[in-house]
Amino acid sequence: MKKKKIAVLTGAGVSAESGFATFRDSGGLWEKYDVNEVASIEGWYRNRGLVLDFYNERRKQLKNARPNAAHIAIADLEKDYDVQVITQNVDNLHEKAGSTRVLHLHGELTKVRPEDGLYESTYRTDEVIDIGYDEVHLGDKAPNGEQLRPHIVFFGEAVPNIEKAIDIVEKADILLIVGTSMQVYPAAGLYRYAGNNVPIYVIDPQDVPVHDPRITHIKDVATKGMKKFVELLANR
Repeated sequence: MKKKKIAVLTGAGVSAESGFATFRDSGGLWEKYDVNEVASIEGWYRNRGLVLDFYNERRKQLKNARPNAAHIAIADLEKDYDVQVITQNVDNLHEKAGSTRVLHLHGELTKVRPEDGLYESTYRTDEVIDIGYDEVHLGDKAPNGEQLRPHIVFFGEAVPNIEKAIDIVEKADILLIVGTSMQVYPAAGLYRYAGNNVPIYVIDPQDVPVHDPRITHIKDVATKGMKKFVELLANR
């Protein structure tokens, strides 16, 4: 029998219990750094060194991070379902947990690419370089002679993979949303592409900012919420 398709959209909340600070919550990264300086395309052109240092620090943190029970539960869904993860996260914890199909909307922390043309977010996939957890500094060049930059979608840049994400959601039999505020666009609007009769499950300890009759809100942190979700699936 053909497996049902589950599209899983994840945000920072799914990695928070692995020790990764979320950006928007109290104590999050935006309280320690100015988003305009370290995560915008304008900030990159203003101070490349600061941006590189910020992501070097994040890469160092990621090296020792381990997937938590929520990441593992999502990966385990592949035993019985056709699962595609769409993540807003730039970490690789889904992959570490065993998920085999992960689409990164906002880039990947362990990868770099040549600096784009001014304010352009286009790039060639064959120019993306996996550096693991190494550092990148000013003066480190790509093979084409351009400064290496983080393979991250900065604020102010387009999201190249959004069309792929829409296609995945449109084909899903079940949509699961874990640990995202549903406030960062365009990802926040992806749920609208789910079919009219497709159930949507949202796992988040905060109130859901959208109202849709298809949504079942599991008001809990990612690890506990995923346990409840798996139980709901078993009883469907």
